Amino acid sequence: MTVAPAVDRFARSEWASAFRNVEQELTDVPLTPARGTIPSDLVGTLYRNGPGRLERNGQRVHHPFDGDGMITALRFEEGALALSNRFVRTAGWQEEEAAGKVLYRGVFGSQKPGGRLANAFDLRLKNIANTGVVQLGDQLLALWEAAEPHALDPRTLETHGISLLGGVLKKGEAFSAHPRFDPGHHDRPRMVTFGVKTGPRSTIRLMEFATETDAAAGIKAGDLLCERKDSFNGFAFLHDFAITPNWAVFLQNAIAFNPLPFVLGQKGAAQCLESKPDGQAKFWLIPRESGAFAGQPPRIVDAPDGFVFHHLNAWEDDGDVVVESIYYSDFPSVGPEMDFTAVDFDLIPEGLLEQCRITLESGEVKTTRLSERCCEFAMVNPDKEGLPCRYAWMAAAAREQGNDPLQVIKKLDLSTGDRQIWSAAPHGFVSEPLMVPRPGASAEDDGWILELVWNGAREGSDLVILDAADLKEVAVIELPLAIPHGLHGSWVEAR
Repeated sequence: MTVAPAVDRFARSEWASAFRNVEQELTDVPLTPARGTIPSDLVGTLYRNGPGRLERNGQRVHHPFDGDGMITALRFEEGALALSNRFVRTAGWQEEEAAGKVLYRGVFGSQKPGGRLANAFDLRLKNIANTGVVQLGDQLLALWEAAEPHALDPRTLETHGISLLGGVLKKGEAFSAHPRFDPGHHDRPRMVTFGVKTGPRSTIRLMEFATETDAAAGIKAGDLLCERKDSFNGFAFLHDFAITPNWAVFLQNAIAFNPLPFVLGQKGAAQCLESKPDGQAKFWLIPRESGAFAGQPPRIVDAPDGFVFHHLNAWEDDGDVVVESIYYSDFPSVGPEMDFTAVDFDLIPEGLLEQCRITLESGEVKTTRLSERCCEFAMVNPDKEGLPCRYAWMAAAAREQGNDPLQVIKKLDLSTGDRQIWSAAPHGFVSEPLMVPRPGASAEDDGWILELVWNGAREGSDLVILDAADLKEVAVIELPLAIPHGLHGSWVEAR
């Protein structure tokens, strides 16, 4: 097969033009669709998090994941839409704003000015609050998985500061940037999340929080309902996990961490990770304290080769646990001498959706490839989290095989393999799609897909609303804000 050169597949300059500083903070700016109509029954707020400052005093971050976090809120109300955005006022952001220069190293390779000598033995990490955003109780939490969350006002986006969640967390304790929301498999809806302490032996703290207030039971939204800690052999690089009614499923990638180049100022901490060619990945299945196996020890099962950032979903079937994940053949990274905007996509492994069926009694794992198209940021209907699902939505490459920037939204029928495509190509580049069920819907795909698109032609961001059933455009809104390629978001229904 002959592969077209990247220059003919997409306009690199248009893709790279998104990596810029956000220079303004807006408050409740009303928006009008350029095409289509905003559904009147789409009521709530779309929150998005991602790096908003990628350069300071002429020095650009080495990797966009090192950029300071900025929250965007798009508030829907009976057909009207308004936008607000704020940087998360972390301590490090405030220090660097006041100094007018870079003061901290970044996990993904960004260095302070002054070369290796200036960076050697400076092991401080700036909590950049740039990865996820969720509402828990009356707090909006900006998440960065290496440290505590920052609390913001859900309406004004004002930063209240570090949150220890009422004493649940200790100062400096890691708290995942990728929680999962149990829609109510047991007594009540929950936010299930974790923190991990890594080392030669790693410890996972699994936590479940109430997401709704139950006055009769004396439970408030945001209360910690249950937790447990489990330790495992080996270094744990964990960004995401999956849940079923009874299990929290983690994939320990076969990754080694050599901290010496980080200590000596040569690399960022994440650049010190590398796949172990003779290593064995493991599934760690931790019984949930709200489930049928509470109190039992974890199950540890050999996992397939490859590297996983994100899972689609997990579910149980006659005692088996089925996990659907996006697999890379190797850990993708940006080396110290590499310009991330000039990365050769043909040399980076693509993410492919695969299903692993784990038979707990025997430890056997059967793997099935679900799609050959490069994809990321896959999700199911949130009301079906942890259950068998027919449909999945994901960001994907425009071509059917090979690695490229994400330019289309794909709906995949997990039963038949049929797929539908909405394309932003050639000038548009997509991010994580969020599926919002229609109020009162009974069909799994009855709702909308909310998608932030980088419009390279006008060097700005568009909000696109798609019908989740057929991916037809419902509305396109050109935003008065240029939002860099981001990470994770969430939908909060109006209350």
